[in-house]
Amino acid sequence: MRGSTRLGVHTFKGLPYGAPTGGTDRFKPPRAPEPWTGVRDAIDYGLRAYQSPRPMIPEIGDALTGSGPMSEDCLKLNLWTPETGRGRRPVMVWFHGGGQRTGSGNSIFYDGTELARRHDVVVVTVTHRLNAFAYLWLAGLPGTGERFADSTNLGLRDLVLALQWVRDNIGAFGGDARNVTLFGQSGGGGKTAMLTGFPAARGLFHRAIIMSTLSDTALTGLEPARAVEAAELLLARLGILPTAAAKLETLAPEAIVAALESNGNAPDISTRYAPVVDGKTLPAHPFEPAASPLSAGIPILTGSNECEGVPYGNPMDPYWTRELTNDAELRNALTKLVAMSDANADRMIALYRSHRPAATPGDIAAVMAGDASLLRQSSYAIAERKYAQRAAPVYLYYFDWYSPVRGGKLRSMHGMELPFVFAHPDLVQFMTGMGEDRYELAQRMSASWVAFARSGDPNHVGIPRWEPWNPNRWPTMVFGREVRAVDDPRGDERRAMAAARAAAQR
Repeated sequence: MRGSTRLGVHTFKGLPYGAPTGGTDRFKPPRAPEPWTGVRDAIDYGLRAYQSPRPMIPEIGDALTGSGPMSEDCLKLNLWTPETGRGRRPVMVWFHGGGQRTGSGNSIFYDGTELARRHDVVVVTVTHRLNAFAYLWLAGLPGTGERFADSTNLGLRDLVLALQWVRDNIGAFGGDARNVTLFGQSGGGGKTAMLTGFPAARGLFHRAIIMSTLSDTALTGLEPARAVEAAELLLARLGILPTAAAKLETLAPEAIVAALESNGNAPDISTRYAPVVDGKTLPAHPFEPAASPLSAGIPILTGSNECEGVPYGNPMDPYWTRELTNDAELRNALTKLVAMSDANADRMIALYRSHRPAATPGDIAAVMAGDASLLRQSSYAIAERKYAQRAAPVYLYYFDWYSPVRGGKLRSMHGMELPFVFAHPDLVQFMTGMGEDRYELAQRMSASWVAFARSGDPNHVGIPRWEPWNPNRWPTMVFGREVRAVDDPRGDERRAMAAARAAAQR
């Protein structure tokens, strides 16, 4: 491989860990790539996996999903290392966000240069199949025959193949195959969580960091009946009978993407394709009702951002053009999040304001939306269920640094922690602004992630003592304008929101 070097870090992009997946391989398990002789250039990123366009605010937008060409030759990875040749550096394998439907390992958010340079680790990012190309469950659909009998959970199996590549090859890039940490945010956190309960991944990683992920792609997979419904829906849109499912192999990939998108009265269905609990490749939900015994001995670090509910995925949301100005508007926003009476809403608002006397109604609404979100709830559930195993520690974090961009409207939205984890806030000034406070937070946060990757313990000299989570004290490391260890931060708010959500579901 011929890579490139910048700031003393050796970078290799577009390394093939799997063969192309088109044609008769479209809905088949991934295969190893064909070997080659001579020198292969690894200077440029590979192509994105096929995916539908996704509207998002500009601060995330193309930076997350990309806008370049797509290909079914997408099983590629990127690698950053301080030194090639034999080494014993921790290896951090990143799974990208975008749910199970969009994104790639090529995003500027995931550039591993600074993480490798500052902390002496090897960083790997992975691109893999998405949406229906990854999770169309033809194996469970009556009438498809033996041809697709092994077509289950292909996206997760792509990731396993990438981890096998790491196991077999990372020593040549200065990494230690015996010390591999998976980490991912949003959909990438969900992929990490899924692999903790995926038998084929067992032994290929040793620690896991699960950041800001949804419960329905992290705690649970799809039940078989729902996966069958999703398969039937896509085939119907394409005008293909289950008995003629082989026609899927002859379609242009763009036709499959188009069938996933909204069209007239037909809604977008790209979110319906996710890992399915088939009883074989994924024998059970990874964290429902309990954490998988497959990964009991693997330490986990998990958490979320204070303002996860900021509508980054809807650039037309009124949130971006106006601010809440009074308690009546705040009450209305709260009751849309969680059904409750006006009197209960007023009590909830008073509780949140008691901790933030200088906060605007918009500030309070943004925090409440984060507390009500499944992104927050899933991190709590993972901590609780991992702790219950009493086999390996789990650490909980809370990110509350607010961006000054857009007059502060971004707040600590979904994804805001990424430039701090990857130690490159200057690379995404369009998201973080230019404040001097960014650098210390990036150093302290990235050092914690690397310390965890190195030993399973995120503590280092730059932060207060970070205790493993337990349900009695609820110890949490808060990363923001200050980095502080807090027992059960805003616990009264957490309990009040949990009670309101439970009441609304009754």
